[in-house]
Amino acid sequence: MVTLLLDSERLEVVLSPIERALAFRRGNIQVQREQIAKVMLTDDAWIWLRGVPSPATTVPSVMAIGTWKSGTGLDFAVIRGRRPSVVIDLEGHEDYERLLVTTRHGLELVRALRLDGQTDDAASADAAS
Repeated sequence: MVTLLLDSERLEVVLSPIERALAFRRGNIQVQREQIAKVMLTDDAWIWLRGVPSPATTVPSVMAIGTWKSGTGLDFAVIRGRRPSVVIDLEGHEDYERLLVTTRHGLELVRALRLDGQTDDAASADAAS
């Protein structure tokens, strides 16, 4: 499972060597906190995956790792099975419009990434989406 590192300034998606190979990436993905527009929890990340793999490795309903290209831009996904995941919409990121990441710590991540002025009720409403 992918490792997420969060500090006061940025979120980093740390990929293992195998994940980097499957995603056709050389490095990790870094996102400044101010580039995070919305964070949501989902039980099925597959419905949030948009576009076509470009480049990525995918086995439907098993794993999707890499970049997806759609009419709205590029998304990056690390999805494994039908596990709880986090959908992170970005604004102003140089590479991606959205990140989709399978994680066991989704609720904690949503709380930690809470945007200024967003209450627990708003985070819960996004989590229910």
